[in-house]
Amino acid sequence: MEHVLFEEVCKFLQEACLKKRDKMIRENQRFFNAFLVITDMTIITFSLIFAWYLRFETDLLGFGYSIWKLKYYSILILILPIYIFLYYSFGLYNPKRTENFDLELKQILKVNVIGLLAVITLLYLINIQNYSRYLLALFALFSTVFSISERFVLRELLRFMRSKGRNVRYILVVGAGELGEKFASKIRENSYIGYHIIGFLDDNLEVGHKILDSEVIGTIGDLEKVIMTNIVDKVILTVSSRHYEVIENIVDKVEKHGVKAEIVPDYYRYFPAKPCLEMVDDIPVINIRYVPLDNYFNKTLKRFVDIILALVGIIITSPILIITAVMVKITSPGPVIFKQNRVGLNKKLFSIYKFRSMKVQDKEQEKYSWSTRKDPRKTRVGSFIRKTNIDELPQFFNILKGDMSLIGPRPERPYFVEKFRDEIPKYMVKHYVRPGMTGWAQVNGWRGNTSIAERVRYDIYYVENWSFLFDVKIFFMTFLNAFKNAY
Repeated sequence: MEHVLFEEVCKFLQEACLKKRDKMIRENQRFFNAFLVITDMTIITFSLIFAWYLRFETDLLGFGYSIWKLKYYSILILILPIYIFLYYSFGLYNPKRTENFDLELKQILKVNVIGLLAVITLLYLINIQNYSRYLLALFALFSTVFSISERFVLRELLRFMRSKGRNVRYILVVGAGELGEKFASKIRENSYIGYHIIGFLDDNLEVGHKILDSEVIGTIGDLEKVIMTNIVDKVILTVSSRHYEVIENIVDKVEKHGVKAEIVPDYYRYFPAKPCLEMVDDIPVINIRYVPLDNYFNKTLKRFVDIILALVGIIITSPILIITAVMVKITSPGPVIFKQNRVGLNKKLFSIYKFRSMKVQDKEQEKYSWSTRKDPRKTRVGSFIRKTNIDELPQFFNILKGDMSLIGPRPERPYFVEKFRDEIPKYMVKHYVRPGMTGWAQVNGWRGNTSIAERVRYDIYYVENWSFLFDVKIFFMTFLNAFKNAY
């Protein structure tokens, strides 16, 4: 009787504490969202005013003159509701405790592109046709830059507060094995998330057993008692998936007390950097390797940019191409262009083009030889064009043909592909995308006589995390690292 009474009292006190705390959290979230809306509206308004000032009150654009302000400021009546609605629709007012800033940045870019198009369309529909296009362009630029800066500063401020113990969420971890310890380690490393582990429940370890900053506080059978006597926001299950009956029982008990349950699958190590979940009817299927370039739009955009940049590259470097071709021809007998089989997209063979930098050698020997820093096969011109990467310029034509991309993992010869696929885990993943003239591994120094395993790690990161901005970053880094490890 006393035991039942104790449980009822604990349950009542716990529910009272949780209701009070949930109410405070909801109020804080509402306050923060209201603050975000007001801040966004302020930034949008300031962006338009600043754009108007630069356009009409200065001569930075070559023609400045005063003009009636009200005509231009009045469209804020249209802009503000459109942008705030878009911010809400794209989830920019949802809590982002565990999301990367990259995702928020992409959403802000989408909102500003769609918002600008919507404003232009509305101006046309209400027959305001002489609205300054320069002002709209400046407004789009400023609203994007200022919004990104605002969200970044707020995110860092919230992360700092959480790392200092403010606005924390209390976590109970069920399972104190290797997976549970790994999870706790990640929580400690990423204190900005604001998760505090109150303890672990495990049937195989004694109560009091230390795990990093926490300890085992009971067995799995103590789950309900712990929930009723502590503030628990989430229960994280790090139990092996083979114990599905135990997991089902734990979830039922957790949800019975209105607490959220989340599962860390023990096969998470096979997940990609950005897990992609698909549904086959009512069965979820996890795509083990998410590849952004499988998306038709992404693929088309990258191919379009490749063609444009390859044409521009050929035109700009045409004097170098001609001079190099002449120098290769007159200083060493043999063909000007060196062709060699490489493995490309979807393991298809193609002939890569380079200016010949070595003496003509036997085709069979060529398949298995790896160039070295003081390779005796290099010609006098060859040493220079290899060190300056001029020998790679004919690959612009590989890009036009569609065999290669400007940015991507470097392609390798069939012999070495067969060798490395058995020696280096996940080596073949790099062939999910077109190979490139330069890549993420190369700009980080992993080229020439360096670790193949590290090179592949960087290549896989590129495959899984491709974006147009990522390509732009690699493009500019290529010039800063042009001569690193080149020989």
